[in-house]
Amino acid sequence: MWILITTQFLPLLLLMLQPLQFEKLFKYSDLSDVDSEEFEDYLEELYSTGPTKAPTKKTFQNQVLADPDRPLFDPHYCNDEVRMKNVHNRLYCKKEHFFLQATYEEVQKICRHLFVPCKNGVKKCHRSKKLIEGVYCSLTSGTMIVDCIYESFYKRGFALITCRWQNDIQEIIPDHVDDLQELYS
Repeated sequence: MWILITTQFLPLLLLMLQPLQFEKLFKYSDLSDVDSEEFEDYLEELYSTGPTKAPTKKTFQNQVLADPDRPLFDPHYCNDEVRMKNVHNRLYCKKEHFFLQATYEEVQKICRHLFVPCKNGVKKCHRSKKLIEGVYCSLTSGTMIVDCIYESFYKRGFALITCRWQNDIQEIIPDHVDDLQELYS
């Protein structure tokens, strides 16, 4: 240890200063107390080694519900929306993602429907009773969020979603969109 400190003093000093500089930068930002707390939680989850936190109502609304003013047929839809809505798994690209053009209340009602098999065969999904429009994003290249390139596919079908209980608001909320089952004739 003595040799490490004496030979690598400057890099060790810089490593020790990094958190202090970030903390100073963060404390003097223009964020409100609520926003700064959310940001700290986000960073803690991002760099933690344990499992990710369960999605919340707010994250589902932000990351899954499509902008009603934007056309779903746009070939760049997924690339733009994934970046804008910050959709990733600890900075890694998601292999697939869905954006649904529906209100949160419509999607939440699906959680009250009976269980049906998900696309992997496990019977834990809920299926919508009416057709929903959306965009399916399929990763074509990249592994980290800045390099993610997606192919966009417009879909219209029955949404298969998983749901979970959120303790702080005492509600069952949509958790994940498993698929949009299209009708084939």
